[in-house]
Amino acid sequence: MRLVRLPPAALALLFVALPCCALAATTTPAAGPLTLERIFAAPDIAGTAPSNVKLAPDGSRVTFLRGKATNKDQLDLWEFNVKAGETRLLVDSDRLQPERVELSDEEKARRERQRIAGTTGIVEYDWSPTGGSLLFPLGGDIYVYDLDGKGEEAARRITTTEAFETDARFSPDGRFVSFIRDQDLFVFDLRSGVERQLTADGEGVIKNGIAEFVAQEEMRRFTGYWWSPDENRIAFTRVDESPIALTSRFEIYAEEVKMIEQRYPYAGTDNALVELRVAHVASGEQRSIQIGGGPGDYIYRVAWFPDGEHLAVQRQPRDLQSLDLLKCGVSDGTCRRLLRETSDIWIELQDDLTFLQGSEEFVWSSRRSGYQHLYLYDWAGKEIRRLTGGEWEVVGSRRGNGVLGVDEKRRVVLFMATAESPLERHLYEQSLDTGDPKQVKRITGRMGVHDVDLSQDASLYVDTFSSPSQPPQVSVHRGDGRRLAWLEENRLDAGHPYHPYLSAHIAPEFGAIRASDGQELFYRFYRPARFDARKRYPAVVYVYGGPTGQTVTRSWGRTTEMWLQLMAQRGYAVFTVDNRGTGFRGAAFDAPIYRRLGKFEVEDQIAGLDFLQRLEWIDDDRIGIFGWSYGGYMTLMMMMQAPGRFAAGASGAPVTDWRLYDTYYTERFLGHPDDNGAGYEMSGVFPFAGRLEDDLLIIHGMADDNVLFTNSTKLFKHLQDKGKPFEMMTYPGAKHSLARIAGTGPHCLGIITRFFDRELRP
Repeated sequence: MRLVRLPPAALALLFVALPCCALAATTTPAAGPLTLERIFAAPDIAGTAPSNVKLAPDGSRVTFLRGKATNKDQLDLWEFNVKAGETRLLVDSDRLQPERVELSDEEKARRERQRIAGTTGIVEYDWSPTGGSLLFPLGGDIYVYDLDGKGEEAARRITTTEAFETDARFSPDGRFVSFIRDQDLFVFDLRSGVERQLTADGEGVIKNGIAEFVAQEEMRRFTGYWWSPDENRIAFTRVDESPIALTSRFEIYAEEVKMIEQRYPYAGTDNALVELRVAHVASGEQRSIQIGGGPGDYIYRVAWFPDGEHLAVQRQPRDLQSLDLLKCGVSDGTCRRLLRETSDIWIELQDDLTFLQGSEEFVWSSRRSGYQHLYLYDWAGKEIRRLTGGEWEVVGSRRGNGVLGVDEKRRVVLFMATAESPLERHLYEQSLDTGDPKQVKRITGRMGVHDVDLSQDASLYVDTFSSPSQPPQVSVHRGDGRRLAWLEENRLDAGHPYHPYLSAHIAPEFGAIRASDGQELFYRFYRPARFDARKRYPAVVYVYGGPTGQTVTRSWGRTTEMWLQLMAQRGYAVFTVDNRGTGFRGAAFDAPIYRRLGKFEVEDQIAGLDFLQRLEWIDDDRIGIFGWSYGGYMTLMMMMQAPGRFAAGASGAPVTDWRLYDTYYTERFLGHPDDNGAGYEMSGVFPFAGRLEDDLLIIHGMADDNVLFTNSTKLFKHLQDKGKPFEMMTYPGAKHSLARIAGTGPHCLGIITRFFDRELRP
């Protein structure tokens, strides 16, 4: 990386800012409407519901992360003792590390990919298999916390280097801790205190045990190594980024400009070469696994068979219309295909491969019926039976997996699904010996969105639940659904952070309209404060609209949804509809967008706009639209394809030319640019930009490494050349998540609020 310093006067020419004027706010109002400052302030306005909840292996404790009362984004490690019903702080991140440590570039990028940018303190942790200790990184080093230890001595620091260790975890029996340092894989023997380096060529374009960019950003795979069950071996990826062309881009900060030389896999260009290897922990000996396929193919998931002698490798070709499950022997490195999934569009991502321990069977997930459902297979790749069926889908939890576990004693599989409604998430169980795949048993009771962490023996689970009227609650349950204890009841009583705002709270309404092909499109709607049907109101349409981008659910909202609540309280009607392609509704719901983005999504959003304008109390001349990322792209496409329908639009971090986005995401939906040039052209905003008529605000982080700032600068120039007026707000040093984090979020959403206040006059 080469650093280029520019004088402040030159920096000033690189961006134009709207006038900065904060919204009126009070720090702790007794009652009244929301403010942006309060949405981002501590304590969390949604309450103190914990995050990253995990059950101990023996089910005796529940651990979780919780923000400080003075800084909701700085996380500490806590535990809840199930039997005693007591909660206590285990590790105070400030006491363990009083001084803030600058994150490495690799860790910053990793957190951006995991959508936890802006959080500090203890952001992840891992249980030991025996349940006696916990592992967590902090400030670039790794700590093991002994639950039987006393005071500060309970936390043992096992790395003390200048380097930044990442992706730390216990081995299956808990003897070792593995981690990545300087692009190489290491293990630490907890018994002897000896550290061992398993790879040695990690440098520059070579990365060992690290998931490549597209695996992290698009496949939700944040690791590049996997322990064998007997902890004698580690399978790992060796990533060679040299085929990806080295390109230069600028990251513009407040007082400097960094020129980043980055290997970004633009759509249609070469991918990294990813090789799968197995290292013997004791000897360091390595063997390459011959998974086959072509250059640039993807390793989607890797797991070990319970025998410890075979790997289960999910491999995808570049066109992403098939997926092979391979069984690979680690002794000779050869692989054979167990099964293949194919699709006329793309293979939907799933993380549900689950091996049974007491029999040679595994659970597999497939969309071959048109909906994501579960199947039982034997180790030879023969389908035994279909386990679930119906016009609903098995869906991923916050960890990505829909299958949470298998109770082998009762021979049932437990999973998350939308069988009740596409707007809800529930825990279900099904017999592995079922004769009727459509008859499944729902475990969770309350209507809304549940997210579950299951104990290893499936006898207990922790449920994180929310609904439009209830902020997140966390409770401990028996396997049959009976609640044992509240971990955080989070009642909206007088002590709750949101209680002062309850009198002004506006409950959302839900409904559905029809797409042109007859499919239902679900919407969420907030009426404006002090609603009077005799008056006429402005409206804001909030849109995301991208693949697997469902925004309409029966859940309590976080930052963006709280901003929508704020806008309703300021006198706007606020409307959101999930168009075709937003996922979790089956292949037919997603298929229309294949090979042409921004066409059917716009058609469905216009149907939503038509519905909105049929309401007599909506002022057709005062409707705005806002979205971020894919939603920023959709904002542009809506304003340009339906000129005159919106008075104003705010587009945040938009993709403007899909050739500027990454291979895996873009080619999954559009194919390769060489094979679908017309599709790429018409999926971009530039063929429609000349039709722009209405007031437009574009917002982008000037160091965004996901949707590159180039997307916006290219649009700036294009609109300028066409004489189209627009406004922009750019954020020096900011990444893609700038609207969600405390440092930039209040200003960003404040600018958008003021823009709509000016243009739509609530």
